[in-house]
Amino acid sequence: MQTLDIYFLQTNLIWESSNANLNRMNWLIQQAHEGSLVVLPEMFATGFTMNPKEHAQTMDGEALDWMKLASVNKMICGSLAIAENGQFYNRFLAVLNGEIVFQYNKKHLFSYGNENEHYTAGNDWGTFEYQGWQIAPFICYDLRFPEWIRNSAGVDLMLFVANWPAARMKAWNTLLAARAIENQCYVLGVNRVGDDGNGIKHAGHSQLVDFSGEHRVDPIENREQLVHAVIEKFPMTQFRERFPFLKDKTI
Repeated sequence: MQTLDIYFLQTNLIWESSNANLNRMNWLIQQAHEGSLVVLPEMFATGFTMNPKEHAQTMDGEALDWMKLASVNKMICGSLAIAENGQFYNRFLAVLNGEIVFQYNKKHLFSYGNENEHYTAGNDWGTFEYQGWQIAPFICYDLRFPEWIRNSAGVDLMLFVANWPAARMKAWNTLLAARAIENQCYVLGVNRVGDDGNGIKHAGHSQLVDFSGEHRVDPIENREQLVHAVIEKFPMTQFRERFPFLKDKTI
């Protein structure tokens, strides 16, 4: 039975302080088993900063170097504010054994929070493979755009890394379950807790939903925690064979 070990970190993020955040996370993720997938929140080094001129890092900066060092025999995932070729990106990165396996620039920038005024949107979507699992990553606001996510229908696991505010937790919970049900796959949402530098509250609710919409890890409220979960592929395959809804997809 093919399984995947997942660790996901729901944590407070020290505002615009990369070194402090990396030091806090370092000892936590060392607890993850070899061969596991470790998932961190959106902009885990800085929080959701709209000051990338001061706080975005390059692809050879300390945060990515830290991911590479931490990724020995395990995959580390999360998003960072990245400066590249005169532009700034909210970039998801998957790193294994010191090598970048996959990267994705956030497609849907959060205009309500002026993200589009500071960052450049990505245009491509994609998936990556780990331990025999096909995985599709998304970043926070992407969750509200099912037509974009539908491009990845058929994958085994969708990841949503976020800085999703407490004021809209009902939407977060509902949309994660909806993405799992309509795509008949596992969905993992990893959010932060605590107040950011703008005074915006975050309540966590990181969670793991299965292909039928049932919670494998219930939403975790208002506390820092490294969560371990194991998912199995065979029950998902059986469910898809019993209810072959994806075969009727026309777009």
